Amino acid sequence: MKGSEGLKWARRRNDSPGSGFLPPAAAAATGILVGSAMVATRFVIDQTAPASLALFRYAIGFCCLLPAVILTGRMRLEHRDLLPIGLLGITQFGILIALLNFSLQFIPSARAALIFATMPLMTMALAAALGHERFTWAKTMGVLLTIAGVGFAIGGKALQRAGETSGWMGELAVFGSTLSGAVCSVFYRPYLKKYPTLPVSAFAMLASVGFLAILAAGEGFFDSPPRFTGIGWVAVVFIGVNSGIGYYLWLWALNHTSPTKVTVFLALSPVTAAILGSLLLGESISMMLFLGLVLVAFGLWIAHLSRSSPREA
Repeated sequence: MKGSEGLKWARRRNDSPGSGFLPPAAAAATGILVGSAMVATRFVIDQTAPASLALFRYAIGFCCLLPAVILTGRMRLEHRDLLPIGLLGITQFGILIALLNFSLQFIPSARAALIFATMPLMTMALAAALGHERFTWAKTMGVLLTIAGVGFAIGGKALQRAGETSGWMGELAVFGSTLSGAVCSVFYRPYLKKYPTLPVSAFAMLASVGFLAILAAGEGFFDSPPRFTGIGWVAVVFIGVNSGIGYYLWLWALNHTSPTKVTVFLALSPVTAAILGSLLLGESISMMLFLGLVLVAFGLWIAHLSRSSPREA
């Protein structure tokens, strides 16, 4: 009886509006927001240190989420869940960003973006190994096509090795950053099923702010806070608001569909960054970008052909 009731509940959940168009739309919006934040970061990255900028970014993001959490009145998390949720936030916003920034000292950003685009593949492998979702040909082919699309969009810049002395260190750091994102995408789900998305989002981001404050202190943030130009402050606020909204949409999507079908939309980030970089920063753009965009779109479509099983919903 209990098994049949559970199956009926899963079917109702799969047939609900949240399990149809909205989760992919939320994940797609997050991918686009991440790409736009990359471009905005270029306006301000030379005005402060990486950890200090990340501290501003997620402190503003937390402030965006806090009023909504207070208004809903659903802020209580069980004490035993505070540490794991906090560690997930620190991993996603602290460790992931620190490894990514470290890698850019040794390898081009294009290659870092290409390696980072493998996160859906890592997520699918980890989720399948833990029994949270299953491999399907559609998802596997879709993920591989999006990775290929990112490769075409970025072009030969990802393979340039001129002047590199410790490129393997940068590649290893990006791999660690990508793995961190995949782990978080899988392990958030039990807490998102247990609690509303807003308090989980806000607490995880608050935990990351505490961690980043320690890193920023090492950069001298509290001795001499950064002074941004007018456009710099606009960029910082945009990045912060972008992060708060994007992170909420990301977790909401993870709560309504499989981790692989959410992380695959990260392929939109480098494509968005390339398009906006051309429009706003005058960066060069090639026809390969449009081929990459077509491959990414085709890959996303194929990845979502297969219907989620009850255990993935």
